[in-house]
Amino acid sequence: MPQYEEPLFRPPSEARSLIFQITIGCSQNHCTFCGMYKGKQFRLKPVAEVLAEIAAIPERYRGGVDRVFLADGDALVYPFEGLCSILDALITTFPALNRVGAYASPRSLTTKSGEELITLREKRLRMLYLGLESGDDEMLRTINKGFDSDTMAQLALKARWAGMKLSVTAILGLAGKGRSREHARATAAWVNRVNPEYFSLLTLFRRHNDDFIRGVIPCSHRELLQEVREMVALLSPARTILRSNHVSNFLNLAGSYPKDRERIISQVDAAMKEAERIPGFLDEVPEYGEEYY
Repeated sequence: MPQYEEPLFRPPSEARSLIFQITIGCSQNHCTFCGMYKGKQFRLKPVAEVLAEIAAIPERYRGGVDRVFLADGDALVYPFEGLCSILDALITTFPALNRVGAYASPRSLTTKSGEELITLREKRLRMLYLGLESGDDEMLRTINKGFDSDTMAQLALKARWAGMKLSVTAILGLAGKGRSREHARATAAWVNRVNPEYFSLLTLFRRHNDDFIRGVIPCSHRELLQEVREMVALLSPARTILRSNHVSNFLNLAGSYPKDRERIISQVDAAMKEAERIPGFLDEVPEYGEEYY
């Protein structure tokens, strides 16, 4: 059976997936806003160990596995030949398997050519989760992302060229009060350029990132609503599904662009009007945080 080194994270859409942890931690574990893997030293789990965990899944459960998620934070960085061996074993072991997903960083996308990504897609690795965080280059420098927005767009477009599906995440409130509008506008422009299949929003929250949080003038509920309103109004991708269903968000949005664009904008406007009826709410700063991990 799979052996996990906690904490173990996966996207909400991978709730039904069987998880194999092929890397420990994240190869790009220097982003100042992120506390997901700060307690882990990045390393690759040996291919033989992963293959043994796959082989250990009891026969009676194998036919029910149609999705697999490869953890930890940057599984795409796994060396190409080893990753192919793992994917081949998954295909052989799970006859109903139709999709493998993994987190990907800009760094890991530099380690794979377009042709290699095509091969991986043919071996069922079909969904990559990419943390954009912001399309604003000043913010990307501030959070020590290590890549500018143009480079990340080119890497994302390479994955799309290879037929990979992309789920891209940005963070509301990341820029604080100072660059909220620039953050919203640049992020929308990036999404319009890349046209990922999925675009998700979460809200900046406290999780082993206290130094970063202390350096941000935090956005109130009002300012966060204004930020998301600016972003969703400027979004005009060819075809993208928008979600803001992370636990950190106080406003859940869901819809497809361009079909639901006006409805989503109206939903944000309605939320602002409703919030105005709650004394003091719009001037409060969200306090969501996670202590354990």
